[in-house]
Amino acid sequence: MSVVLSTVPFSPAERADYWHSLVSSTFIPLDVTLHEREPSVGTISSDRLGPLQISVVEAGPQTVSRHRRLIAKGGEEYMTVTLQQRGTARLTQGGRDVLVKPGAFSCCDTGRPFRREHPDDFRFTWFGVPKKELGMSDADLQTITGTLFSSHSGTSGLIAGYLARLADQAAGFDPYTGRQLAMTAVDLLAVLLRERQGRLDPQASEIARGMLARVKEYVLRHLADPDLSPERIAVAHHISVRYLHKLFSSEGITVGRWIHRERLERCRRDLSRPSGATQAVSAVAQRWGFVSASHFSRVFRAAYGMSPREWQASARHT
Repeated sequence: MSVVLSTVPFSPAERADYWHSLVSSTFIPLDVTLHEREPSVGTISSDRLGPLQISVVEAGPQTVSRHRRLIAKGGEEYMTVTLQQRGTARLTQGGRDVLVKPGAFSCCDTGRPFRREHPDDFRFTWFGVPKKELGMSDADLQTITGTLFSSHSGTSGLIAGYLARLADQAAGFDPYTGRQLAMTAVDLLAVLLRERQGRLDPQASEIARGMLARVKEYVLRHLADPDLSPERIAVAHHISVRYLHKLFSSEGITVGRWIHRERLERCRRDLSRPSGATQAVSAVAQRWGFVSASHFSRVFRAAYGMSPREWQASARHT
């Protein structure tokens, strides 16, 4: 169920102080400067899906900024994605300055100073992603911070569409489904990051990169299905199995190996969670498409250097 907070009950004279506290408590410690003599009504509607916070913000002209004093107060562990839906925003971070128009999105690292200016009334959807879920270093994340992304084509277009649909339906998901869909969003952002770092084949056409991103989204949504196969993936996307293998060869990996790696990573995540100590290893394996518990234990040990039970015990001890 969405949590909706608004300045509607307050007089214009009282809105500024309340909005400042509302923004900082909902997101991270921020400085807020309103640009109206009598502030417009501001509304924030928030949902949480697993580790992902989703908030829709509507308000009048203002500037929000974050400097080192505020960073020291907390909230530095997030990568944010903002889908602009109405009005424009100018984002400045890390020496980059971009104008974000409706239909585009930008990324921001809350562990580094930034400034976001809204000269007019605006509406955007904000996604807060814990950086630890992305599995990337801060240096890696600088590749996409303070950068503009289109929502019309390629990998960024796919991600924008997925995030928009996720936000629209967030209030209706049960906790388990919500977490799985949120982790798919996290993984798609990791794909975008690797693309920006040049880890995807720079010679591949925009069409090929877009198809690869769509295939990965499909695979991530069906990882729990033990019958997921290259043939099924190819049929779902109206391409040949040969072309499917060619798409993945540009990243130096096979389709099967990529599926295998992503399944293992989700099992590792589940076994690492505080609640993971009470989960049966076999149940976690089956949840992510492993049919044989013994096979799962062998491949898990090969990947991480210890058995699933040892990993689970280590996480519980930590």
